[in-house]
Parts: sequence; C-alpha cells; structure tokens
Amino acid sequence: MTARPEMVRREAGPNGQNIGGLVSEVTSDLSRLVRDEVQLAKAELKEKGKEAGVGAGLFGGAGTLALYGVGVLIAAAILGLATALPAWLSALIVAAVLFAVAAVAALLGKRHVTRATPPVPQRAVDGVHEDLEALKGHQPEGKTIA
Repeated sequence: MTARPEMVRREAGPNGQNIGGLVSEVTSDLSRLVRDEVQLAKAELKEKGKEAGVGAGLFGGAGTLALYGVGVLIAAAILGLATALPAWLSALIVAAVLFAVAAVAALLGKRHVTRATPPVPQRAVDGVHEDLEALKGHQPEGKTIA
C-alpha cells in the first residue's frame, strides 16, 4: 500500500516551516559558517605571516651587524698590534656598540617570531570548536546561547 503524494501530511517546524525548509536553512547556515571560519583562518595566518617576516628581517639585521662587529674587532686587533693605544681602543668601543645593537635587534626579532608561532589560526580553530559544541547542544564555557 502506497500513499499518494497529495495525501502525505507535511510536518511543520516551530515557525510553520516544513522540514525541508528547515533542513535547507540549516545547510545554508552551516555553509555560511564554514566560509566565515575559513575567512577568519586566512586573516589570522596573514597576520602571523607578517609577524614572522618582521622577526626574520630583524634576525637578518642582527646577523649583519654582528658581521660588521667581527670586522671591527679584526680591525681593532690589527690596530692594537700596530700602535700602542688610541686607534685600537676606539675600534674596540665601536665593536662593543655594534654588538649591543645586534643584541637588541636579535631580542626584538625573537619576540616577533615567538608572537607569530605556532602558525595555527587559533581564533578560527577555537571558533570551529565552539560551533561544533553548539551543534551538539552544549554551551561553550562562559558563553550563553541566545
């Protein structure tokens, strides 16, 4: 025994929508949610990439200054052997200043690279976890579902 299509009763949702309409709405909402989470992940990775670039640039600058410092130390050794005091002492002072600047640049570079790692879009991942918990019917910690 089969039921004729016009005889099949349509179930209605809370707002008078049929089940098909509700499923379509949920599918559309999930699709939009996934697109938004991907956009958030892309923006977060772009931000972290910039931080890593700044850190790498500062590390490169620190290495360059350290190389100049080595050159100045070599000049200081040569001048120290060639004369008694003034020339190599001044070169030694310049080398100390260059190494101090290199140390500051290295510390700044380390801070920028640390801020950019791990290269995981953490806010987007947290958002996905919250969305999954909401879909399961659980409330995330400290959040209320309106």
